[in-house]
Amino acid sequence: MFSAEITLKRLINIKLFKKQYMLSSTISSNIEESVFKGINKINYTSSLGINEPSLNSPVPIFRILNDTGDISNNCKSIIIPGNNELIKMYKSMVLLSIMDKILYESQRQGRISFYMTNEGEEAAQIGSVAGLHANDLVYAQYREAGVLLFRGYTPEELMNQCFGNVDDLGKGKQMPVHYGSKNHNFVTLSSPLTTQLPQAVGSAYSFKRFENNRCTIVYFGEGAASEGDAHAAFNFASTLDCPIIFFCRNNGYAISTPANEQYRGDGIVSRGPGYGIATIRVDGNDILAVYNAIIKAREYVMNNTRPLILEAMTYRRGHHSTSDDSTAYRSKDEIKQWSNKNPITRFKRLLEKNNLWNDQNEVDYANETKKQLMQSFTIASKKNKPNWREMFNDVYHEIPDNLLEQMNSLEDHMSKYSDHYSTE
Repeated sequence: MFSAEITLKRLINIKLFKKQYMLSSTISSNIEESVFKGINKINYTSSLGINEPSLNSPVPIFRILNDTGDISNNCKSIIIPGNNELIKMYKSMVLLSIMDKILYESQRQGRISFYMTNEGEEAAQIGSVAGLHANDLVYAQYREAGVLLFRGYTPEELMNQCFGNVDDLGKGKQMPVHYGSKNHNFVTLSSPLTTQLPQAVGSAYSFKRFENNRCTIVYFGEGAASEGDAHAAFNFASTLDCPIIFFCRNNGYAISTPANEQYRGDGIVSRGPGYGIATIRVDGNDILAVYNAIIKAREYVMNNTRPLILEAMTYRRGHHSTSDDSTAYRSKDEIKQWSNKNPITRFKRLLEKNNLWNDQNEVDYANETKKQLMQSFTIASKKNKPNWREMFNDVYHEIPDNLLEQMNSLEDHMSKYSDHYSTE
């Protein structure tokens, strides 16, 4: 009897506790609470659960053109460039592709020391730069030569850089493909991975302070997003409210490391919410989708003075560089499969269906482009190298004594063995 009374009391207490707990939970969700210092918004729940990432829906990919070059019937409020702009975009893609083949082969022949192709990622480059303003500042990684070409940087200037000749704007001090042009608002590339991200945030912050109606775009790969500099850049950009577009070319490989070994989340855009950064995911092989995404992204970062991560899903069909053999870590069948998704071919089909391009245009433009590129290549290859003294310049405002000593020593050495050196 005594035991039964205790059990009854316990049951009553448990029911009372549940009732009070449920009432408390209901009231708490409707009461204005002071915001915790560590988060911006609060949402109480009486259900204890684990937020399992695999249960979240993947971020959708924005797309306009299908593989056959047709515009999706579901597309609404999209912007289609004028006919002349469309043709310029297409020609820029073809020009980049042909130039790639010439410079890649030149490295294989020992004419230049290094090269990185853009094969498969032409739409991501041209579509993005076409949607920017000419004075927007670009921080690139390795595969943005098309951005420069579209802005008016000439193939000969690109080749001057690859040869490191006397007309190279970098005076022969950089590896090939490390382009830069102040006149085209394109910051010179750096070899160390991801260093451009925090630098780009600093530029965007200065634009915000000056209120000069400019934004910054910084290009990087999904592999670069694993570097610590990416975290610093995302966090600074968000907390300092910087007008910057983080443009991630997610091409599936960080040199030889496939994406599924690089991260386990839903790509790079899934990191945006953790930093309080808005995101867009786009088909990087669809030039019109990239173009529209950039226009929307730029409008967002300028109107809100906030950063945005734009992830362009694409595929690197070429080797990482001329120092790489990608068949060692991916099959030829995989590469062939993606060859059928060529972004240039997709865009060409759209133009053909709208009577803006035809087979004869293709033949004429390809032949003329190859001819001009080979002329530029020949000219660039025959130019002299910069004066050897240039290696001591542009480092210090005044050359220190230890460098002067090295320069004088090298000059004596070259004079002594002048038969072995060209001093032109």
